[in-house]
Amino acid sequence: MNNRFDAIIIGAGQAGPSLAGRFTAAGLKVALVERKFLGGTCVNTGCMPTKAMVASAYAAHLARRAGELGISVSGRIAVDMNKVHARAAKVTLDARSGLEKWLTGLENCTIFRGHARFVGPHEIEVGGEQLTAPNIFVNVGGRAARPSIPGIHQVHILDNTDMVALDHTPRHLIVIGGSYVGLEFAQMFRRFGAQVTVVERGPRLLAREDEDVSASIKNILQREDIAFRMSAECIRFEPLGDDIRVGVHCKHEPREEIGSHVLLAVGRRPNTEDLGLDQARIARDSRGYIIVDDSLATNVEGVFALGECNGRGTFTHTAYNDFEIVAANLLDNERRKVSERVPGYAVFVDPPLGRAGMSETEARNAGLPVLIGTRPMTRVGRAVEKGETLGFMKIVANSETGKILGGAILGPGGDEAIHVILNAINVGTPYKDLRWAVPIHPTVSELIPTVLGSMKDAG
Repeated sequence: MNNRFDAIIIGAGQAGPSLAGRFTAAGLKVALVERKFLGGTCVNTGCMPTKAMVASAYAAHLARRAGELGISVSGRIAVDMNKVHARAAKVTLDARSGLEKWLTGLENCTIFRGHARFVGPHEIEVGGEQLTAPNIFVNVGGRAARPSIPGIHQVHILDNTDMVALDHTPRHLIVIGGSYVGLEFAQMFRRFGAQVTVVERGPRLLAREDEDVSASIKNILQREDIAFRMSAECIRFEPLGDDIRVGVHCKHEPREEIGSHVLLAVGRRPNTEDLGLDQARIARDSRGYIIVDDSLATNVEGVFALGECNGRGTFTHTAYNDFEIVAANLLDNERRKVSERVPGYAVFVDPPLGRAGMSETEARNAGLPVLIGTRPMTRVGRAVEKGETLGFMKIVANSETGKILGGAILGPGGDEAIHVILNAINVGTPYKDLRWAVPIHPTVSELIPTVLGSMKDAG
């Protein structure tokens, strides 16, 4: 076999297969290396299986409150976790097999199964074979962080990969970490019937969000009887028969929680420590992320890093945008930059939080003059009609330029409606212009022009 290629792609997550498709369509010879499952985190342990499970949890929740909507459901609402797990697994397997069928059908694309390691700046080794190419693209993703916590090696600790594989409901799930991964699983398994306690080191949930957003999400989850232990300065683990004793505080009572299962959701780390990057002299930062410039190029000419492993984004959509940037620059003679990307994401609790651009806190910390517009979901007709009025929407604009800086929509459809704000930021639409849009009634998005019409200097 001729092991010289035009491009080598390490990792078949969100960016890798798309890049292979563009390159082969341009007539390039491509090697795609994957050591485990095609599709990366999103397909196998992230977005797809978790959102399938969220849908099942929402169905259970809606069935329990059917009486509020005038619907009688006789008998106890039962959750069959075997079926929930089987459905989520099928979603993953269908997506993975579809991706494999597409990739294997690409002309000029060779898939190598195994672990890739650099043996030089433009050479890698996989399964005893050496591959070489002038351009190499690293798309190896990341995994759940496992920091050194007292007692962590004495007990069985779960991460997000373990959670999507669970085929039973924990008696008492203790979630360490109050960010989006931890909160999503907390609400999901509470709706499946588990007792749930969230333990967070900080004084509030979702530290990157504005305080009003954090407080509202906490209130939503507390209404579903999820317990919280905040400012946990003394987290530790200890086996207690078949249970796990989780230390929370060292000075304040109660000092501990007893759970049947513990989920550790305290961040991510890149899969870069065993790639032989030192052999190619590819630079990483102190956390292990591959250092890239605005075009996603590393310090070694012809080597690029895309997706979670470059530290420039932790989401599927940012990984895909990394592909778009690299493909546009290399194949379309454009000059796309990561710094031009407007941040947007969602926290998939129910109701979901959609976020775009800067938060109010970020805008103020940047010294920008801000206008703020808000609206509670109790004043959104669609939310009232659905009986889902928890949450609010908030939009932030620059009072001098009139440009929209960011927004947060916490409520039904917030993860979809936020794209109105995201798109407006991308094209630079002044908020006063968007006031004259004529939205569809009844929707959540229809209140956005109303919010923009009430923008005020909040001081």
